[in-house]
Amino acid sequence: MANSLNVHRGDRVKVISGKDAGKEGKVLRAYPEKQRVVVEGVNKVKKHTRPTQKQPQGGILEIEGTIHVSNVMLVCPNCGEPTRVGHSREGGVRLRVCKRCGKQIEK
Repeated sequence: MANSLNVHRGDRVKVISGKDAGKEGKVLRAYPEKQRVVVEGVNKVKKHTRPTQKQPQGGILEIEGTIHVSNVMLVCPNCGEPTRVGHSREGGVRLRVCKRCGKQIEK
């Protein structure tokens, strides 16, 4: 279980530290083995691309870079507040629970 994250792809998160602190966005990708996530509109980095058939001009693209999962907080879909994540078991299935309102967070 060392490689599991409390945030999953599609979750709304709030950035709590770093240059983009305070921004909210959706998790586009999660990399549990590296403990990092890609959040929509956060940590924009410039990527230099070579000309290809698809993009004959080449150029510089702005894409979202990864940020460490400890720098984001899940926004509870029930209460709408940034929250820590608890866990409970129901029928052998591990569920995520909001620490603020106590309700289950759907996947």
